Amino acid sequence: MTATLDQRARSLRDLRISVTDRCNFRCGYCMPKELFGRGFAFLPRAELLSFEEITRLARLFAEQGVTKVRLTGGEPLLRRDLERLVEKLAVLDGITDVALTTNGAMLAGKARALADAGLTRVTVSLDALDDDVFGAINDVGFPVARVLAGIDAAADAGLTPVKVNMVVRRGVNDHCLLPMADLFRHRGHTLRFIEFMDVGTTNHWTLNDVVPVAEILRTIEASWPLQPLQPNHQGEVAARYRYRDGAGEIGLIASVTRPFCASCTRARLSAEGKLHTCLFAAGGHDLRALLRGGASDEEIARRLRSIWIARADRYSEARSPLTARRPKVEMSYIGG
Repeated sequence: MTATLDQRARSLRDLRISVTDRCNFRCGYCMPKELFGRGFAFLPRAELLSFEEITRLARLFAEQGVTKVRLTGGEPLLRRDLERLVEKLAVLDGITDVALTTNGAMLAGKARALADAGLTRVTVSLDALDDDVFGAINDVGFPVARVLAGIDAAADAGLTPVKVNMVVRRGVNDHCLLPMADLFRHRGHTLRFIEFMDVGTTNHWTLNDVVPVAEILRTIEASWPLQPLQPNHQGEVAARYRYRDGAGEIGLIASVTRPFCASCTRARLSAEGKLHTCLFAAGGHDLRALLRGGASDEEIARRLRSIWIARADRYSEARSPLTARRPKVEMSYIGG
């Protein structure tokens, strides 16, 4: 298969699929409660892509070179019978990896069914171990113990190593770095520290809130010496480090201070079927209209190729206080 390359010679390898714009958390960096409150109008069910529509698009993306699919949201486990979609995606020719990103709130009751359906990996968002800090971040008072139970259930179901994502914000949870590292060092999971990013326009991002990965690295290494590792694959966004004492590894995701636009191989599909070629995009390309308008597979494939070939995104490389104010789709809509 000839690779489909964009304007910067980046191939299309990864597809992130949002299955819902709803979430049961109200984290300030994603769905602040003052904007996503009781009266917020989420997408009606009829506007969401069906599992059959998602599967058809995933098959066509696979024909363009996609090998990895990740299900996101919102909170993807709010989508009923999600394991049925996993089952459909896991058997597609060319798809070698079907993963899930979740806040972990419902994972304990779903992990086994997802693994049985063909899910290969899971990433859980957890920003602190202290209930007061974590409850303030998720803004619904959800307890840490239930997220940890979900991580344990995923591990018991064979979805290992579990990746745990911690978004680090100065003055919010930067004091939680060492407790998080200490807990996961010997559990066989990979803790990944993520710089606070200006996704969307509702999270009140400023550069002063960002804790650079260089600072995070120094903090961890002062307690447990680290050694850099090679990437697992082309386009991997996390810089990998292993503990020198053999207690596993961590990842550092530095979209702000060390942009990785040049190697980005990701496309993103919103829950209503819009294709976005960057996490920081202002808008997307409507694929649902093609699906429901009777377009043939070849017509849709041609559209996918034309969108990717025209892609020239490099937002993180061009980031500034001015770009942070540009209109951008929200993280809860595009799936992070």
